[in-house]
Amino acid sequence: MDINKPFTWRRYRDGLCHDCYADCCKMLVEVSVQDLVKMQVIEQFDADGPLKDIAKNLKKSGVIKRFNQKHETFTLAQFSNRDCVFLNQETRKCNVYENRPNTCRDNPEILGPRPGFCPYERK
Repeated sequence: MDINKPFTWRRYRDGLCHDCYADCCKMLVEVSVQDLVKMQVIEQFDADGPLKDIAKNLKKSGVIKRFNQKHETFTLAQFSNRDCVFLNQETRKCNVYENRPNTCRDNPEILGPRPGFCPYERK
């Protein structure tokens, strides 16, 4: 399996995540301002403000990597090993799993480079 080559990915099935190394958490994740509220990164009150200001603050705090003003999407930051900043480095579990963004919630079944397939790698 090669995360950069979706044709090498395994067909997704329920339970596959239980013993996975979480390679999907190495892919770029674009989120909306409402996802940021759901993730409890910002308050709903702040979400009504200028998105450029929100992006500036979140970049400074290391939560996002960039902001696409045209599409009003934020790309979550990653560690140097490409892991999402919300992935616990020891447990390989998401720190905001219950409040994870829709991009993560719908991946790999609906969203992703190859819907229905994932870059599964056994722990």
